[in-house]
Amino acid sequence: MQPQQIYDFSSDENSHKWRGLFVQALRKVQLQVHPNLSAKEGALQHIEELILQLLNMLCVAQPRSVQDVEERVQKTFPHPIDKWAIADAQSAIEKRKRRNPLLLPVDKIHPLLKEVLGYKIDYHVCLYIVAVLEYISADILKLAGNYVGNIRHYEISQQDIKVSMCADKVLMDMFDQDEDIGLVSQCTEEPSSSGELTYDDLVRLEIAEERQYLRELDLIIKVFRHHFLFNNKIFTPQDVEVIFSNILDIHELTVKLLGLIEDAVEMTADGSPHPLVGSCFEDLAEEQAFDPYETLSQDILSRQFHEHFSSLMARPTVGLYFQSIAEGFKEAVQYVLPQLMMVPVYHCLHYFELLQQLQERSEEQDDREGLKQAITALLNLQCSVERIYTKHLPRRKPGEPMYRLYSRQVRSKQLAIKRMNEIQKSIDGWEGKDIGQCCSEFILEGALLRAGAKHERHNFLFDGLMISCKANQSSRLPGSGSGAEFRLKEKFVLRKVRIVDREDSVELKHAFELVGKDENCVVFCARSAEEKGAWMAALVTLQYRSTLDRMLDTVLQHEEQAQPLRLPSPELYRFAVHDSEENIVFEDRVQSKTGIPIIKAGTVVKLIERLTYHMYADPNFVRTFLTTYRSFCKPQELLGLLIDRIEIPEPEPTEADKQALWNGDQPMAAELQRFRREYVQPVQLRVLNVFRQWVEHHFYDFENDPELRGKLEEYISSIIQLRGKSMRKWVESINKIIKRKMQTQSNGVSHNITFESPPPPIEWHISRLGQTDTFDLMTLHPIEIARQLTLLESELYRAVRPSELVGSVWTKEDKENNSPNLLRMIRHTTNLTLWFEKCIVWKSENLDL
Repeated sequence: MQPQQIYDFSSDENSHKWRGLFVQALRKVQLQVHPNLSAKEGALQHIEELILQLLNMLCVAQPRSVQDVEERVQKTFPHPIDKWAIADAQSAIEKRKRRNPLLLPVDKIHPLLKEVLGYKIDYHVCLYIVAVLEYISADILKLAGNYVGNIRHYEISQQDIKVSMCADKVLMDMFDQDEDIGLVSQCTEEPSSSGELTYDDLVRLEIAEERQYLRELDLIIKVFRHHFLFNNKIFTPQDVEVIFSNILDIHELTVKLLGLIEDAVEMTADGSPHPLVGSCFEDLAEEQAFDPYETLSQDILSRQFHEHFSSLMARPTVGLYFQSIAEGFKEAVQYVLPQLMMVPVYHCLHYFELLQQLQERSEEQDDREGLKQAITALLNLQCSVERIYTKHLPRRKPGEPMYRLYSRQVRSKQLAIKRMNEIQKSIDGWEGKDIGQCCSEFILEGALLRAGAKHERHNFLFDGLMISCKANQSSRLPGSGSGAEFRLKEKFVLRKVRIVDREDSVELKHAFELVGKDENCVVFCARSAEEKGAWMAALVTLQYRSTLDRMLDTVLQHEEQAQPLRLPSPELYRFAVHDSEENIVFEDRVQSKTGIPIIKAGTVVKLIERLTYHMYADPNFVRTFLTTYRSFCKPQELLGLLIDRIEIPEPEPTEADKQALWNGDQPMAAELQRFRREYVQPVQLRVLNVFRQWVEHHFYDFENDPELRGKLEEYISSIIQLRGKSMRKWVESINKIIKRKMQTQSNGVSHNITFESPPPPIEWHISRLGQTDTFDLMTLHPIEIARQLTLLESELYRAVRPSELVGSVWTKEDKENNSPNLLRMIRHTTNLTLWFEKCIVWKSENLDL
């Protein structure tokens, strides 16, 4: 039976039934896709509104079966998200027999759908619908989380969701949004940067840059290269070698360099003005690890590459094969892949500039020397790559952007807005929203001939708009009032058009067309094949970037499932026990500013595990732990636990692995490589960091116990030095701190306070200099007594260590060892009070009343 009218989710009668229904479940979805981030309530409420809009779209078709819902998804969802949503929903139905695999509240939604549809539907149909909603909500949260991570924030806001969705054509088409989410709306959150970037700024921006670059390399290897390798009937090994050169070597180097820089940031000493990354580049440069960039530059910029690639793409079978993979994938291979293969060349040139900037800003002599050595070692490579680049490519105009799949963080968003405003002011007849309100990035500009027009048009391409202009002849005339250089002819909202490649014909050469939703099309022609390639690469990237992103995310997810991070057995390694309510408790709904969960309580073993956690570093927890651990653990026990933590056994092979080994295979090779890279190395580095922080800030533990110090020195010198160059570097750092502390102790050097001005002259009262036998409360000057007491008590106070104040250790057994300085201060105060009392009583007895 058809309902009387369309159900209105936002009406007063219905809204209270749905409001807040999804919010708590959406928080669980967010933690599932981005466990190190949090989300504001407003962000989750906004997603709830979006999925209610989606639910309304699905229910309008009056579905009665799973097949009905699937057909509705295929008709209304953009490609390829329809396929993935359907696959996720079908998987949910299959898993239903074992357990409810969904986080959204199916049991609460099922009875409410009867009101929406006007009839009761089967539970499996409801399950299918909710699975589609959950997939889309997870997709939105994943996209928003990636954006938040790129701008180095730790909490997802409603604005973040809107901004990230604005850059995703698939989601914008699905929800048909038309928000003003350009760069102008984002600028309230980010203060403008003034002056030059500091060394610390450069390092942190470089880490973000390397992560984006690594994702571009992953896209080349795991999406594009994979599909070349997959069909060996069409592509030969030589084809793959010519097209992709040594991209695997570049990927391996990038992973290594990023790891070294992140380690250097994590191990930055408190007294250091900034992270010291010079040695990271110096070590790799001395190993000639950057040499693969020269090989790749020669290969990708050679004539052989372009001829071979063009001949491949000209084959009909190749075009049909790529078309069968996904919509737009053929165009992505033809136009985006060649530009992507140029990204490593640009990135190599970027390294040379970065090293010069770091050397200019470094405040550490050793770091400057390391950067200088790296620059010298890379000089031949720099000359070679620059020579290859300038030989094969035309000189770039100043400020002309290089192609990148993902936009880079601009130094100042105000500079980007300024550029957009300049372009807008140069266009006469501009109407509607400002460019900065609907775009966040300028991509490309140049001349194109519009089919049917007499003259060439000057076109500006942004991430949301393409603007076609005509040269404003009147502005060039003497005395002309208009200063605009161009006159507006057409504007194209990119999410509302399709990019269609056109084969060359007698009438049109180097052409492509923009097709609107009403099927009206506009054809543009470039001057050359190279210019057409640049325009098509930019346009196809903007149109299909979200599709390529999702393809890559799917591959990475499948890889993780196929090669799970296997840990040693808890029987062999006690730090591999899973988290439970019995061994660790976290603060409810409280996270640090970095998105790391805050520990409320835990067993000693669990606390040590989290102190040196493999997934992230938690410097605040390290500081807190080293200050407070003596209340539940002795220094000797802590050292023993940290040594046990660093001695990590490899996971044992399963029966299937043993059988494969018997047959001569290596089934665990990839798993062990991932285990060492993602678990062993981070844990060992973080144990070293704890050692360093311990000897730097709490050396009194080692002063009071020479055996403890000897055990630590023996262990790090005899065992850890055998574990690679990067480990040895941090071991040397720890040894230097120990030697410095021991030298300070033997010399009796103290940290004296230096005053801005010389001390004032001593105030005298009745007693004078040298008359010590007459010194008394009443004979000394009160101002001088106050001064001397202040200096004495300041010295005593500064000697108290943080650990002496934790757990009331000054009242417990062994207090003389645990709180010597605090006890000294307490006794001083007690003795001073007794002296005051004695003086008062003695004087009162001698007064004539």
